[in-house]
Formats: sequence, C-alpha cells, structure tokens
Amino acid sequence: MLTTIAQVGQHVGQEVTIGCWLFNKRSSGKIQFLQLRDGSGFIQGVVVKAEVSEEIWDLASQLTQESSAYIKGIVRADERAPSGYELTVTGVEVIQIAQDYPISLKEHGVDFLMDHRHLWLRSPRQRAVMAIRSEIIRAMYQFFHENGFYKVDAPILTPTSAEGTTNLFHTKYFDEDAYLSQSGQLYMEAAAMALGRVFSFGPTFRAEKSKTRRHLIEFWMIEPEMAFVDHEENLRIQEQFVSYVVQSVLKNCQRELKTLQRDTSKLENVTAPFPRISYDEAIQMLQEMGHEIKWGEDFGAPDETAIAERFDKPVFITHYPTEIKAFYMKPDPNRPEVVLCADLIAPEGYGEIIGGSQRIDDPELLQQRFAKHDLSEEAYQWYLDLRKYGTVPHSGFGLGLERTVAWICGLDHVRETIPFPRLLYRLYP
Repeated sequence: MLTTIAQVGQHVGQEVTIGCWLFNKRSSGKIQFLQLRDGSGFIQGVVVKAEVSEEIWDLASQLTQESSAYIKGIVRADERAPSGYELTVTGVEVIQIAQDYPISLKEHGVDFLMDHRHLWLRSPRQRAVMAIRSEIIRAMYQFFHENGFYKVDAPILTPTSAEGTTNLFHTKYFDEDAYLSQSGQLYMEAAAMALGRVFSFGPTFRAEKSKTRRHLIEFWMIEPEMAFVDHEENLRIQEQFVSYVVQSVLKNCQRELKTLQRDTSKLENVTAPFPRISYDEAIQMLQEMGHEIKWGEDFGAPDETAIAERFDKPVFITHYPTEIKAFYMKPDPNRPEVVLCADLIAPEGYGEIIGGSQRIDDPELLQQRFAKHDLSEEAYQWYLDLRKYGTVPHSGFGLGLERTVAWICGLDHVRETIPFPRLLYRLYP
C-alpha cells in the first residue's frame, strides 16, 4: 500500500513506499540525495551505499530529472528538512527513466515556460500556487455552505450578455446565435428567487484584447446572489467572505506560502471590517495626488493602486456614477446619479477583486434601463419576469478567482494563477 509524502509524518520509524518523481539529485560519492515529489509534497530520500544492495544503488544512480519510481524507505523526523521528515531509502523500483526533460533547474524565459506549461506545473513554485488556488476554492465553498447558500450551476452558452457589452465570444447554437458566458449573475438572480441565497462557480469569457498582468481571456468567477439583502448587508457579507478565505489559506497553506516567499504579515491583517470610501472621495483623493481624472470617469489600474496604497486592508469604493455601471444596478434612492454598488480593491496593487451591487427590483425602472442601454426587451423578458412575480430587494457580487489567487500568493502576473492560461496570444497548450 502506497503512502503519500504528505502522510509520512504518520509513519515515523516505519518503512513506507511512495510513488514519486525525481525532482533533483546530488551525490557525495557514497551517499545519494534524492529530491522526491509526488504531488502532495516534497521529501528528501537518502541512499547510503553501504546500507543498500548494489542493485538498489545502481537503480538510484540511473534516475534522472522527472524519472518516475516507487521508492521504499524508513521515515525519519528531521527538523532541518523543509517537510520535517526524511526518507532513508531501502528500495527502488523504476517505472520510467525520463530522457532530456526540457525544463532544467535553471532560469528559463516566460515564453519557453508557457510553451511547456504542462510540465512547468510540476515545479515547486507552480505546485504551491495550484495548492493555494485549491484551498481558496475549498474555503469559498465552505463559507457559503456554512452561511446557508446553495450551489447552482449557470449555463456556459447564453443568448445574451449579462453586462450588455459586445466583448463576447460568438458561436452558433444550431440555427441561433449564442455566446460564451461572461457572467452567471442573471441566472443566479433567478435562482435566488427560488432558493434565497445561492452561488455559482465556473469559467467566464471576455473577448477583450487586453494584454496586462491582471487580465485573462478565460477566468473563473464565484457569483453569489441573495434575496432580501440590501447594499449594506452585501458589503458585510463580502468582507466576511474575503477574510474567511484569506485566514483559511494562512492556516492551511503555510508551507506553500513559504515556498512562494510570501510576506504573510500583509495577509494576517485581512480581517473584517474593511475601510470604505465613496467614488466621490476616491476622485478627490486621486486629484489631490495629481491624477488627471474627472468625476464620471472609471478608474484605471494606476488609480486603483494609488487608492489601495492609502490602506493596509482591501478597500471598498462605493456609489459609482450610474452612467459607467451595468444596467441592472439599483440607483441610490437619495441620489439617482449614483448606484448602490461597490468594487473591492485588493492591497499591494492587485486591483479590483470583487464587483457587486444591489440589483434593480422595480420592473418599470428595469424596462427604462433596457431602453437606455439598447437591450432587447424580448431577449431579457425572462429577467424582467423576476421583477413581475414577487420582486424583492436583492444583491450580489462576483469575485474573480485568478486575481484573488495572484494577490494572496503575491504573484506578478495572473498567468501563473490558473493551470492553463488563455491569454490574448496564447491558446497552447
């Protein structure tokens, strides 16, 4: 029976067998040090020539980078080892000797690594990122299940756009036009009217020709929608949600954060409540800093970074102008030129990670917004029905997973946050 590297701590002093790959190897003549990995972690296997048969010594000597094998050995506790344990090797069964593995243990260019993304994922840094991504997803699901949300799946193929934009990937649905989803929000609003509190999680697609460190063509979003929840409660849920996720990563991914050399003191400070400023205050703040921006304009990446630098936690920017936000956002009853919305800006220059709002619940107002945004009332009739048959105040938000992973991991580019990134000029592998 095989043991994983993550489980070896349960078998100190015992002989175990692990299925693994050789990450690296060094030798001091009569001792071979095998750096082994199995997906769950890394461990050093020590082969002492005087303690094993000549056959085992020779088999260990044949192992090359990324060769696969079953390694048998006795688990030893070792405080000096990164994992806290070491393996005294007693047996080697070779599965395959890898030849000319392309990603050697040296610096490689980004394009080369992206061309070999299927292999680059095996490196300690990339494994750590993927493990943290997995923990973020697990924690998100856990938070919503603990708070009475139901998981609902939104379709990928849609007849319309949630944002009312033209940046969509078009395809044919037999004889009809269809588009790859850019958001599951509208469908979650329908589900919320049935189940109260819901969330979807899935891929979304934006046909935007953006080539920045923050943008992907295909990315994953988690999108909660909540009936009987107003703007203020929506913000409280968001800050509790983000705090929960960050603290879960700090608790369960210490080794991975260390691999990434992440300054965890910045993450330890991410606890609710978060600071809030209005769009008006943000504009004034930027103008005082010398930014050339006017009321009514949206923020760019430099603007968001400048605002974030004023705070040591994520910061909400609320009440954006109605004209620059999506058609479904509810205007502030006391000031209809702005909407009851907020963007959550991550610290350290990572930009917006959440966009959310209270949704319009008045059917007449929604019809007016259809006309203003030149949206087909026929195409959105089902969405209007949600306001005709038992309308209620409701709110929701969307969190972009990859930007969140980049922020928590402290990465320079979102291309490392997803197993196989889809970028403006990259569809391979």
